[in-house]
Amino acid sequence: MSESTAPPIGGLHHFAFTVRDLEASVAWYRKVFQATLVEGVLPHYGREWTGFARLVIEPRTGLAIGLHHNDGNRGEEFDEVRTGLDHVSLRVEGREGLEAWADWLDSIGVAHSGIQSNKEPFVFSTVVFRDIDNIQLEVMAVDV
Repeated sequence: MSESTAPPIGGLHHFAFTVRDLEASVAWYRKVFQATLVEGVLPHYGREWTGFARLVIEPRTGLAIGLHHNDGNRGEEFDEVRTGLDHVSLRVEGREGLEAWADWLDSIGVAHSGIQSNKEPFVFSTVVFRDIDNIQLEVMAVDV
């Protein structure tokens, strides 16, 4: 491999959020993604004194979602206008995948945007929803 070429990435392993109410967020992510809770807690590596995390696993893909309790959290709702995370987008296959997610979110009472289609800067469609801390999540299909 050339020094000017970045090494490959094999996919997304996990994403993690600091949340206001750890147990409520664990319950929400378990419900929405039918995720399995991993027993035990994970430290904030290199900052162990600041809190800990719980981990849920989406069973079909193995995607891990870390939900962090931080002792310094003041309970503010997430706001993507601040520096840091804006949103997380998860790929689904085709319009059928988007329809399945819209139907699923409806069935569990999670508000969402419905299927939104765009042609610029490329062809894609999304269903956007937010968790209980106002963090934007979306499922996305390209070339739909």
